[in-house]
Amino acid sequence: MIQRNSTEVTEFFLLGFGAQHRFHYALFIVFLVIYVTSMVANIGMILLIKTDSRLRKPMYFFLQHLAFVDICYTSAITPKMLQNFIVENISISFKGCVTQLLVYGTFTTSDCYLLASMAVDRYVAICNPLHYPIVMSRRVCIHLVAGSYIIGSINASVNTGFTFSLSFCKSHIINHFFCDAPPILALSCSNTDINVMLLSVFVGFNLMFTVLVIILSYTCIIATILKMSSTTGRKKAFSTCASHLTAVTIFYGTLSYMYLQPHASKFQENMKVASICYGIVIPMLNPLIYSLRNKEVKEALKEMGKKL
Repeated sequence: MIQRNSTEVTEFFLLGFGAQHRFHYALFIVFLVIYVTSMVANIGMILLIKTDSRLRKPMYFFLQHLAFVDICYTSAITPKMLQNFIVENISISFKGCVTQLLVYGTFTTSDCYLLASMAVDRYVAICNPLHYPIVMSRRVCIHLVAGSYIIGSINASVNTGFTFSLSFCKSHIINHFFCDAPPILALSCSNTDINVMLLSVFVGFNLMFTVLVIILSYTCIIATILKMSSTTGRKKAFSTCASHLTAVTIFYGTLSYMYLQPHASKFQENMKVASICYGIVIPMLNPLIYSLRNKEVKEALKEMGKKL
């Protein structure tokens, strides 16, 4: 279906931001710093977990893949956005747009399921500590991570396939800084009811299911923590969950704002800001949140600093 449509449309144009042309150099520097920081922090987190024996636990196995996913989905959109700040040609090829949406959708969805898997890991560690090594075995962790990638791939493939099977005769200008489904659907002269329904069902299910898993996990965790007689034990349990809860709140808050509101034109600029937050800023914040609020990660960083 995509090959047939490529004969009609060869490229799109990314409109970007309203003030892009007046402040393009300043925006380029700001987002370049954020992107470089994100790459260094996430790659550093992956290397730290791989090299430090103290971090060979299920929690850090998931964190390692979360860092990888953050690298992938921010790299799908940020380099092209940076390029458009400093060149006059803001076009993106049809195949490039397809690839961007596919990669971005795959790893954004995978991120949701990885965060849910991390919540389950914290639930087992705090509520069933004696069974933790058995329940969260290496095999189970691999299956959870593989499932996250598989679900992400299926979700993105279906939505991307249906999106680019449409005919685009209204305009080729995408009112966004990357190829995302809602602004692309707005360009189609075909009936998009099925596409909108699919997007709502897939996004709604992924968000609600993973949020439900996280809420149920933390409801049990909080109930268990409140039953602890030791104040030190309660503080330690809360501290192990604080970084994950912070990352979850920021990620799901911005993602829900982007996809679960009416896509009227007056919301376009607000949605761009939300997209910047979860697509560019959050991948930079995640490793910082986990490193600054996690005692084991901080100790591993200090040890690495001594070796260097």
